[in-house]
Amino acid sequence: MEYILILVGTVLVNNIVLSQFMGICAFLGVSKQMKNSLGMGAAVIFVMVCATLCTYPIYILLDKFEITYLKTVAFILVIALFVQMVEMILKKVMPPLYKALGIYLPLITTNCAVLGVTITNVDESYNLAQSVINALGTGLGFTLALLLFSGVRSKIDDSKIPETFRGVPATLIAASIVSLSFMGFSGLIG
Repeated sequence: MEYILILVGTVLVNNIVLSQFMGICAFLGVSKQMKNSLGMGAAVIFVMVCATLCTYPIYILLDKFEITYLKTVAFILVIALFVQMVEMILKKVMPPLYKALGIYLPLITTNCAVLGVTITNVDESYNLAQSVINALGTGLGFTLALLLFSGVRSKIDDSKIPETFRGVPATLIAASIVSLSFMGFSGLIG
């Protein structure tokens, strides 16, 4: 039951993008098309889960030597490793998606959502299984936010909007409304 609560909590209640406002750069940049959103979501899920699997034992090692102040640097290096791996795989296997994601793919390295998951796992004292569930749920929540917002953006692009609100203003207003809609989940988990 605890794992289900972590999963539901990270996907809906504490959505990394819509509740905690982490990963906004990729959220706004990649959410123009559904397939790009899905591709970015899959890449982020992969990086989050793999980074969690590696940072968990690294943190234990840092704690053993009483140098936990190095966790952020160590975690970023691990995240960068997996982002490079995803980038190379996408470039080789799915060149159109690699090109469509553009600069946002390598920016996963500095995506605070990915680093936030690894730090949250440490701060909440999760065991390895809880950490992986947290990473998976957070990645799924990130992907859900991207997919929902890409649908909203397609509706905005098809609508007649006053000139003043076209582009970035309409996008930010829509993002805030989507974010507010997730506040309805706030009482779901106590």
